[in-house]
Amino acid sequence: MSATLITNIGELTTNVGVDGDPGAALHDAAVLIDDGRIAWVGPSSDPSMWRVAPLSSANQGRTRHVDGLEVVDADGGAVIPGFVDSHSHIVFGGDRAGEFEARMAGEKYAAGGIRSTVAATRDASDDKLRTRLRGFVDEMRAQGTTTVEIKSGYGLDVATEARLVRLAAEVTPEVTFLGAHVVPAEYAGRGDEYVDLVVGEMLDACAPHAKWIDVFCEAGAFTAAQSRRVLEAGIARGLQARVHASQLGPGEGVRLAIELGAASVDHGTYLTDEDVAALAASDTVLTVLPGVEFSTRHPYPDARRLIDAGVTVAIACDTNPGSSFTSSMPFCIALAVREMGMTTAEAVRAATAGGAAALRRDDIGVIAPGKRADLVLLDAPTAVHLAYRPGVPLVKQVWKDGVAVR
Repeated sequence: MSATLITNIGELTTNVGVDGDPGAALHDAAVLIDDGRIAWVGPSSDPSMWRVAPLSSANQGRTRHVDGLEVVDADGGAVIPGFVDSHSHIVFGGDRAGEFEARMAGEKYAAGGIRSTVAATRDASDDKLRTRLRGFVDEMRAQGTTTVEIKSGYGLDVATEARLVRLAAEVTPEVTFLGAHVVPAEYAGRGDEYVDLVVGEMLDACAPHAKWIDVFCEAGAFTAAQSRRVLEAGIARGLQARVHASQLGPGEGVRLAIELGAASVDHGTYLTDEDVAALAASDTVLTVLPGVEFSTRHPYPDARRLIDAGVTVAIACDTNPGSSFTSSMPFCIALAVREMGMTTAEAVRAATAGGAAALRRDDIGVIAPGKRADLVLLDAPTAVHLAYRPGVPLVKQVWKDGVAVR
């Protein structure tokens, strides 16, 4: 793999910081990539990194090769780490546009709508699911997402759940078994029996393809006792825990997640003061999902409250057909800034380093020597434009493991 030098960067967000300030950015910066990793970060004018002569004005805005080194002129654009989307559900069949339309007309969102997607997913072939999945990954990549977590949860039977985790594993190492998404129609009124299936035959079929175990601990889905059974069974099989909790109302899911050492609690729309204090005292990340509140009209979580309390916050899209059918991390950043009390720097950090923390990864989400070269060049002078210009396609170029993928 050849080396790449990105120079003339107007603003470089490293998530490492400057002079003790983790949010500080570098200006007039350069990044050297070698063999898929960050090899050097510093000022464009630093003579220690120049393996080629500085670009002349005639070459600005161009990519050129000099002595085996690809030189990319960022032309004053901002560079940030690739987005780490730590919560998605992008292996599914069907569509729920009608449900969205009904919500916009005033119908209340409830967890049970998942069952319509389950029926469509069970009917879809592997090829159809695979094609759609890869389309979503490409869509995310074009918007700057370089790492994505993918959950199952739209099969809810042994054969289909196994198909979903197997397909997800084709495109990401961050695969989550979410057999405990809701109780399927054929087990209505028999939630405990369905949990028996999840922690037994279904887990046996899915664990070899997954890294994570998840459960929807919520009224209308699974009780705290049922959720504990699911999580403890997955942990016993070597999977790591994550939890959907407090999306529709306060509950016991946050404290259960912390007790069991879950990497993240996702949603957190309705948190008590005790929940916030417990999260701040733990290493469990709270992942906010702004697209959900946009789509369901539930109140947005107060991220300012969380950050000020010392909670590590991540932002993810929760791409799914029912409650958040967006794959745009820039859109979610704009919502977090507008509706959740975050600064743009905090939101970008939550969408990069925060997502990495939610996946317990220390090789992504930052731009520093030795880390994976997952980078995004913006067609804008600062990352503030991600919130300042919502809906505008500002992602100009994307590198994944040092390879330009856009």
